Amino acid sequence: MKKHIKILKKKLKNFDPKLKEECGVFGISNITDASALVALGLHALQHRGQEGCGIVTFDGEKYYSEKRFGLVGDNFNKEKILNNLQGNYAIGHNRYSTTGSNTLRNIQPFFADTNAGGIGVAHNGNLTNSITLRNKLVQDGAIFHTTSDTETIVQLIAKSKRVKTIDKIVDAIFQIQGGYALVMLTQTSLIGVRDPFGIRPLVIGKLKNSYVLASETCALDIIGAKFIREVENGEIVLIENDKLTSIKPFPPKKVRPCVFEYIYFARPDSILDGKTAYEHRKNLGIELAKENNVEADIVVPVPDSGNAAALGFAQHLGKNFELGLIRNHYVGRTFIEPSQKIRSLGVKLKLNANKTAIKDKVIILIDDSLVRGTTSHKIVKMLYDAGAKEVHVKIACPEIRYPDFYGVDTPTKKELLAANKNNDEICEYIGAKSLKFLSLDGLYRAIGFKNRNENYPQLTDHYFTGDYPVKPIDELGDSKVTQLSLLSSASNN
Repeated sequence: MKKHIKILKKKLKNFDPKLKEECGVFGISNITDASALVALGLHALQHRGQEGCGIVTFDGEKYYSEKRFGLVGDNFNKEKILNNLQGNYAIGHNRYSTTGSNTLRNIQPFFADTNAGGIGVAHNGNLTNSITLRNKLVQDGAIFHTTSDTETIVQLIAKSKRVKTIDKIVDAIFQIQGGYALVMLTQTSLIGVRDPFGIRPLVIGKLKNSYVLASETCALDIIGAKFIREVENGEIVLIENDKLTSIKPFPPKKVRPCVFEYIYFARPDSILDGKTAYEHRKNLGIELAKENNVEADIVVPVPDSGNAAALGFAQHLGKNFELGLIRNHYVGRTFIEPSQKIRSLGVKLKLNANKTAIKDKVIILIDDSLVRGTTSHKIVKMLYDAGAKEVHVKIACPEIRYPDFYGVDTPTKKELLAANKNNDEICEYIGAKSLKFLSLDGLYRAIGFKNRNENYPQLTDHYFTGDYPVKPIDELGDSKVTQLSLLSSASNN
């Protein structure tokens, strides 16, 4: 516990203002050069995690594993490394970037030997009952080698009394709760699992006779695979001998995918509900424009996350779209962490004002979300320092008032700006002339629903509403909710 608290304090001190997704997963069955194809898939999913990456393969007799810190392209770029990962079946994982404990043993995929054979597991998401499960497993004699809640899943599979591996997996997932997408590799199969509400994403593709599982469709595109469909909420897909079998062990539930896949997490070219994330984000900007009450000279996005929404906003109102902020794409978190002096430069390392485009202009500045407001404050000041006449901030989603437990690295409610200040107070804090968030109904219309209250919430939108589809089992009160949120994040470090 002391180790967890130390991790948490460090996380809070250095928290990145943007929400961070948990991971990217990828798997492929029965194909030559499986490890190279997984490396390519992980490269396409690099935006979902930059701290570490790993690949596990199986050649019919033995499993092979390589785990490395850093980016896929920096680690799985040599023929020698890929040749060491032998076999025609492979799974891979990208770990998201945080500032907590950073050990090689926590990088996935995890591998374990069971009495039914070996199994590799790659996991995107968080379990809301991981503390309870872990404590019980330890009391029953289990020995944990990592601080990740993913190992809880591996332990549950290994301890199951069922005979067949697929039955062991079903036994395990009946005990876990939360938001999760799993890709697993056994001696005879590739397996995908999606949580009962479909909170975390997982899609199915096909390359010739081989099946592919991935967090997003962009990872299928890079290897030339055809998108087949999403793994359904609560579904297990079992791939054996080039045949896919669907298993649905849970009672049916209405699907509620994470709303931030549409707003921010998914790569713009990935397909969500038949449209690219780019189209959804343009629609968010259009709905924001319909709610606009400000006259301005130009519309400026916060790159790159605000680009599509700002374009939709500008096109709908016939406003001039300008790149008033220029992003440096070669600055990573590792560069800005070494010293407080460097960190104090803050947003200027990543963004700079395009002075001639914004001087003496009334600006509508558009971003996808506002979490703690620290970056927004610096950007607004930067625009004013560069000569902007007025800066009006528009956010292409509602106010984020509640933390997440399903695999998104959010701060506690205490640190969420909109949970503690009203609109006027937030506006004053970031230094803008005015501030407007997209309404919740506007968000639902943009994504393709009439309104949130039509039959049921169609999305996991607890960030804005506090409506959690899966309540934390470990919750014992408000203070425990905060503790669980932090421990869940720490457990993935």
